[in-house]
Amino acid sequence: MTLTVIGPTATRTSRVLWCLEELDLPYDHQIARPHSPEINALNPLKQVPVLKDGDTILTDSTAILYHLSDRETRLTYTPGTHARAQMDARIAFLLTELEVPLWMRSRHSYVLPKDMRHPEIFPRLDTDFTLANAKFDTLLGDADFFAGDTFTIADIIASHCIFWATDFHEISDKAQSYLDRMKTRPGWTASQKNR
Repeated sequence: MTLTVIGPTATRTSRVLWCLEELDLPYDHQIARPHSPEINALNPLKQVPVLKDGDTILTDSTAILYHLSDRETRLTYTPGTHARAQMDARIAFLLTELEVPLWMRSRHSYVLPKDMRHPEIFPRLDTDFTLANAKFDTLLGDADFFAGDTFTIADIIASHCIFWATDFHEISDKAQSYLDRMKTRPGWTASQKNR
């Protein structure tokens, strides 16, 4: 059964596309924007990405990555193991510390209507990102991958966040080196089509 991913590539949808490429699963990609009639009919939050898996509709990029990697038992570690808990902790850091200032910067740069934007928060968000980038560097250390000795969904989220950060920030040398390595993966290249 073919999976269908819905959402523009230049969003968190690219995380799902990259995961599917790494898993070598067949899929269709449909481009529909957040708040479009197509998305509104599938997701009450009106957000992308959406994954159609048979008759099941899945939303939220992280939930979809967990679903796909657990289902295929690849790009992850076995639930209940220390390695899985470590990966989960790294993903929690990415979503709560590294991604938040990026999302808030995006909201107040181009997502929200102009009359709801508050660019005066940018200096605070810049500081928050700098602190999160330093923590990222500490957690990565000298490792090739962000959550263990192999490529996992944590690397998909981390790479997406670091790549997103380059829209607004000068990232650390360690983060840039990590991103450069991740961008050599064929799955990354394939997931960036139609960007």
